[in-house]
Amino acid sequence: MEHETFPEELADALVGVQRLIRRRLRRETPAPQLRGAEVELLRLVVARPGIRISDAAKDLYLAGNSVSTLVNQLARQGYLVRETDPADRRAARLLPTPAAEARLAAWRRRRADLVRQQVAKLDEADRQALVAAVPALRLLAENLREEGEEP
Repeated sequence: MEHETFPEELADALVGVQRLIRRRLRRETPAPQLRGAEVELLRLVVARPGIRISDAAKDLYLAGNSVSTLVNQLARQGYLVRETDPADRRAARLLPTPAAEARLAAWRRRRADLVRQQVAKLDEADRQALVAAVPALRLLAENLREEGEEP
């Protein structure tokens, strides 16, 4: 692989792997199907229960009204609870329901199983290369997040 094409090839590979994982898991996921933004919001709320809508919008790089729409949809489906923030009665805090936590836990298990099965099909050298790449990929993600937060 030429150095000049590496960034594009890496980005394409990451997007391709993520898309294929989502497609494979979507087939096995119970209804209702959740869109990517809905899943990302659920994951954020499970990780940070009590997060405000405005903070969720900032973390997800979405407009506040877009997150409010997602919150309304997920609340109707029984995955989120919106409560008044005791520190600021004008703001709402988001809490996951047990159904949301169970759905995300099941999805994580299925995702891990799928990746485990596919990685097992690779030869040892490729498996080790993937293991070695994980720290660098995490750092890349952190750098992208930090640059996105700059004013």
